[in-house]
Parts: sequence; structure tokens; C-alpha cells
Amino acid sequence: MAIGTIFTVIVFLVIIFSVFGAFVTVQQGNVAIVTFFGKYRRVMFPGLNFKLPWVESIFRIISIQNRSVELQFQAITVDQANVYFKSMLLYSVLNQDENTLKNVAFKFIDEKNLMQALTRTIEGSIRSFVATKKQAEILLLRKEIIDYVKDQIDRQLEEWGYHLQDLQLNDITFDDVIMTSMSRVVASNNLKAAAENEGQALLITKTKSAEAEGNAIKISAEAEKIAAQLRGQGVALYREEVAKGMSTAAKEMEQANLDTSSMIMFNMWTDAIKQFAEVSKGNVIFLDGSTEGMQQTLKQMIALNKLDSNKYDKK
Repeated sequence: MAIGTIFTVIVFLVIIFSVFGAFVTVQQGNVAIVTFFGKYRRVMFPGLNFKLPWVESIFRIISIQNRSVELQFQAITVDQANVYFKSMLLYSVLNQDENTLKNVAFKFIDEKNLMQALTRTIEGSIRSFVATKKQAEILLLRKEIIDYVKDQIDRQLEEWGYHLQDLQLNDITFDDVIMTSMSRVVASNNLKAAAENEGQALLITKTKSAEAEGNAIKISAEAEKIAAQLRGQGVALYREEVAKGMSTAAKEMEQANLDTSSMIMFNMWTDAIKQFAEVSKGNVIFLDGSTEGMQQTLKQMIALNKLDSNKYDKK
């Protein structure tokens, strides 16, 4: 047979097969399930594929990409509170094994029936979990709910040829009455915490103030103690020096035949007046400044001094 004839036959067959759908293109991210007179035969993968006209047909195109769906449903807690969930489900075909793809193709009539079964299964899992918990616990158990549903649903999905990639609970709400009461509880707890913090701050402030005042009193008392000691030492030195001076003055007065007792008493009297003026807190000091008054005071002081001397002599 001539080469031109062979080429003509090939072109004719290509045209015939194209007209009757013998060549099939499968898009990337998909696979095609092929049946032979209605019975499963094989899988077509992405690219150009060939099927026998009239006897082979494409039963279903299956996407192997990730798919997502949003779900909304309601559950009731053990204390009879309605909980409303909004979730996002991410799932995909488990793998590209032949048995897995056969399950995906033939387990459900269509995608709608799959989604209905998937939604009801997830909803039932969440409801069974929520039914054992109290309303106050639900918001704190978001992760536990997701883990519970994944554990329950993964095995079921694998039997259908799918895998649960992720489940997110985007929103968890309650009835308006419950939401209002929860807001009031949160607000009251915040006010309580604020009051406790203010009380603690006030206590700390007063405690620190009292400590500072106590330390100030302690320091002042210590300073006063040291000052008193120094004043006492000064007075002692002053008296010692006065005694020395008076002793020397007494000897000189004796040599001059003068009354030493009167002179000493007079000095004591003037020193007392000076002390009154310097130390006393009063504004007025009443003294008899006349000569007779001074003589009378000196006589009294001399008499007291002689009385004390007689007492010491008797002892």
C-alpha cells in the first residue's frame, strides 16, 4: 500500500474518532471515571486520553482539588440553651488510588447527596458533643469541639473516599437573651476586677505612706536622741568648767576675806535668770529686781545652802 494511502486512512480514522468522541481531554486537577457499557472500566488522568466510541463513556469527572463549604446549624446544651454555629469545612479526595476514586464516583448519586450526608454527619457530631456540655462551657471548648468532630468524621469520610482537611468554627452565638446576660456578667466582672484593683492600689498607697511616716518618726527620734546626748554632754562640760572656775574664784575670794557663799549664790541666781530667758517658752518672767529683793533672795539661798550642809554634816 502506498504511503499516501496509509496517510489518508489515518486522517480519516482521526476525523471519525473525533466526530464520535474517541479523544477526550481531562483538565488538570481532575480525573475521569470511564465505564464500559455502564460497568466501571478505568480512570483517565489529566491530558489527552482515548476511549472507544460507542462502548466506553465517561461516567463522572472528579475534582481532586481541595473543596470548601460553609455550614450553619443549631445545637442544644445540657442546660437547654440554643447554640448557633457557623463553620467552614475544607475537604478533598483522599488520594488517587483506583479504589478511592471508585468510592468517590459510585458511593453517591451526585455531589448534592454527598454534601447533604456530609453536613448532617458533622451537625450530628457537634450536637452530640454540645448536648453533654453547659452553655457557659461552650465558648471555651472550640478546639475540643473541632477535635471531636474530626475524630468522628474522618473515618466516615475515608469510607466515602474523602479526607477532612480542616474544620473551623467561625462563629458561636446564643439566643439574644443569653447573649445580653453574658454581656452583663462580663461587665459586672470587669467592674468587680476594677474595684479590687483600685482597693489594692489604695492599700499599697496607704501602706507605703504609713511606712514612710514611721521611718520619718524613727529617723527624727534617733536624731533627737543624738541631739539630747550631745546637749547633755555639753551641759556636763559646762558644769565642769563652771565648777573649776568657781573653785578658783572661791580660793581667791577666801584670800581676799570675801564671803564665797554669797558670791556663788549670786552667780547661780544670775545663771538661772539667763537660763529662764533662753530656754523658757513663756513670753514674760516676773522677777523682783530691787536691791532688797535680791538681798532677800540671796539670804534665802544661803539659808537653804546652810540647811543642806547641816544635813550632810549630821549624816
